[in-house]
Amino acid sequence: MTAGFGGRIGVVGGGIVGLAFAREFLARHPGAAVTVMEKEPRVGSHQTGHNSGVVHAGIYYPTGSLKARLCTQGMRRIRDYCRERDLAYDECGKLIIAVDETQLPALEELHRRGTANGVPGLRMIGPDEIRSIEPNAVGVAALHSPHTAITDFGAIARAMADELRGAGVEIRTGCEVQQIVGGESDVAVDTTTGALRFDHLVACAGLAADRIAELSGDRPDPRIVPFRGEYWQLKPQRRHLVNGLIYPVPDPSLPFLGVHLTKRIDGEVLIGPNAVLAFAREGYRRRTVRLGELVRTLRWPGFRRLARRYWRVGLTELRRSLSRRRFVADAQAYVPDLRAADVVPAKAGVRAQAVSEAGELVDDFAFSRVGRVLNVRNAPSPAATSSFGIAELIADTLDEHLDTSGAG
Repeated sequence: MTAGFGGRIGVVGGGIVGLAFAREFLARHPGAAVTVMEKEPRVGSHQTGHNSGVVHAGIYYPTGSLKARLCTQGMRRIRDYCRERDLAYDECGKLIIAVDETQLPALEELHRRGTANGVPGLRMIGPDEIRSIEPNAVGVAALHSPHTAITDFGAIARAMADELRGAGVEIRTGCEVQQIVGGESDVAVDTTTGALRFDHLVACAGLAADRIAELSGDRPDPRIVPFRGEYWQLKPQRRHLVNGLIYPVPDPSLPFLGVHLTKRIDGEVLIGPNAVLAFAREGYRRRTVRLGELVRTLRWPGFRRLARRYWRVGLTELRRSLSRRRFVADAQAYVPDLRAADVVPAKAGVRAQAVSEAGELVDDFAFSRVGRVLNVRNAPSPAATSSFGIAELIADTLDEHLDTSGAG
């Protein structure tokens, strides 16, 4: 690793991943001049601040994948950071429940995978133990992850931003990147707040990851397709129905986990999400439509191929989106006492999901590099949990480049 790098590092994106990288790189190179560029007025405005707050333990991800490694690593780092900074962190635990015997093989495979990934305390339990942990839940068996936790990722991002400012990092909010020109010796970046130059640029742009990558000269494949995840939440007098996190056994043929019940750090209990195409990159509401962004999505050959493959799933998700009763019915399989009258609308999130030109959902975290620009191309869930691990990986990659190219 190049010691004492004192050059200029630019970071596009003030979400939890970008901030974690800035923090990691500065810890390794205290003399570096680090600038974070965030187009919104505050950090953590999009995926970081629009999620359920679950700190995933690493159960679902294929052994050996970046998600598996960085999630388990990141979970420990997030926990330690919250304890050091006195931020809310609750190991409320998770149950992944099989409602009938046909789901047992898939549940056992999750147990095997989670154990191989090093998930702490993971074990299979029966109906009696399910009721001892979640008295209102039912199932023939469950996978219990006692150390799966909940937190406030937005609060973590704000704490990191305060820490970085105190260490001399410039965090430019309201600063949207408009042009990137990479040269042999540096990178020129035009923004809405002025022109900047850096020795190296790291883009952690989330919903704009593909746009920023293309500005840097990177390939258009994969492209971000925004999926809105809609939630309902339990009325306060019905929150007692759920103690922690209740998840279904995921169908391996489908791209998302399915509707689940999630206790939040503020005491709310969410039901969801579903997954429907958002008509804008930041389309948190159904009526939010940005025609140019929607056309860009619909014209992407990868999206059309994906839609042909999963149109039945998409239709089911759309029907659920339009019907509270259908939405709640999915959760009733696990908590039978739940009723449609028990819920009220909650805020939605938008998942930045990379889709390849071949029509495949990019399953793992993905990165690419063009000259002096390193692009994070795919970082959906569990990216918030994995943020400290992703930051280390990016910093390692950049350090290797510094070693081979010299400090400039």
